[in-house]
Amino acid sequence: MNSAAEPNRTAAAKRIVIENCAIATVDAHDTEYTSGHIVVAGNRLESLGPGPAPAGLDGVVRRVDGTGHLATPGLVNTHHHFYQWITRGLAQDHNLFNWLVALYPTWARIDEPMVYEAARASLAMMVRGGVTCAMDHHYVFPRGAGDLLGAELRAAGELGVRFTAARGSMDRGVSDGGLPPDFAVETTEDALRATEEAVDAHHDPSYDSMLQIAVAPCSPFSVSTELLREAAALARRKGVRLHTHGSETMEEEKFCHELFGMGPTDYFESTGWLGEDVWMAHCVHMNDADIAAFARTGTGVAHCPSSNARLAAGIARVPDLLAAGVPVGLGVDGTASNESGELHTELRNALLINRLGTHRETALNARQALRLGTYGGARVLGRQEQIGSLEPGKLADLVLWKLDGLGHSTIADPVAALVLGPPAPVTLSLVDGRPVVESGRLLTADEDDIARRARDEARRLARIVADG
Repeated sequence: MNSAAEPNRTAAAKRIVIENCAIATVDAHDTEYTSGHIVVAGNRLESLGPGPAPAGLDGVVRRVDGTGHLATPGLVNTHHHFYQWITRGLAQDHNLFNWLVALYPTWARIDEPMVYEAARASLAMMVRGGVTCAMDHHYVFPRGAGDLLGAELRAAGELGVRFTAARGSMDRGVSDGGLPPDFAVETTEDALRATEEAVDAHHDPSYDSMLQIAVAPCSPFSVSTELLREAAALARRKGVRLHTHGSETMEEEKFCHELFGMGPTDYFESTGWLGEDVWMAHCVHMNDADIAAFARTGTGVAHCPSSNARLAAGIARVPDLLAAGVPVGLGVDGTASNESGELHTELRNALLINRLGTHRETALNARQALRLGTYGGARVLGRQEQIGSLEPGKLADLVLWKLDGLGHSTIADPVAALVLGPPAPVTLSLVDGRPVVESGRLLTADEDDIARRARDEARRLARIVADG
């Protein structure tokens, strides 16, 4: 679908004109302009190119001088766990399995007000840093905790961010050989029923959609084979995407071999979990055959470099995945394993971590890192036709980064300044053509209020856990 399909959509729209900025379109040709313009009409990108905007435009409600700035597509987050915002800084020196064992008893105590405030804080942190399309994988549903998915949807709607909510699930508790406490998991039937209800109630498949739902059982070690198989069938019956964790640690590899007699990728394929409608988080421990299987099936990857480093999981083979044609985007991951909670810092971390090792200085470059965080993420979420690059007809999700300040002014290449320099301030961020950030501050919520309320919920959770 493109602008030609709806020729009258922007004819009478209000326009925002941005001029004098560098532009990295992240289109198929990596087109860039050292000084150019962007015209937004309604919620669409109407035109862009070198030099000033066309003269005589009607309905211009705002003109922005982008001198000293770089315009890029909005960042797209492909993996997160919002609820973890209120458990940051815990289990600081653990690997994944020990970290999960340490934290699941706490996470099993969350409730609706906690999830709402954690979601607001997680979203606020990302949006303030240039994210225009967020994603969350929520899979902890303690009994009697309230409407946890609804809390996230409410928070995303209030902050004005485009959102993919992956309705997660776990049905393998401690008594069945899993890691989470039994009272924090659902039955297979309840998980499938609640997931289908979420899709029916909230998924919007339209071009302009601000909210989509994915089907997302948690991981091979917290989900039964039946739930995996039935969830895949459910997603395909409903025409929505599938998401889970995969190949994150060596322990997971060992677990799959011991339980299923095969590695994670072969196990996922045996349960219907490879395909163009699937993306998996992490994918650190993959051999050549695994990468070939992902490439052959079009299965996507959410690369989470900071979380992988925090939990000592390893380094994903991102250059090899890209070379094979695997769709790859970036993920913040939960803030109990990436306390910064920001995606724009993952651009730099992805580049640096993937260069670790001898003679790897060209393993990943600045423009590839930017593509991972924009078009790559849109492709992983199945939204590359609407977002992820700056092209006429696409939705107006874009960010104007300030690069003429102390941290960036001596880096002549604006893309290198954004990726390699310190976190760049966001002067303007548009989602669906509407401003959500101005001069580094949220327009859709009070940051101080969010910080205070999230702190209060974190303290309440800590008290509940301490009281047993």
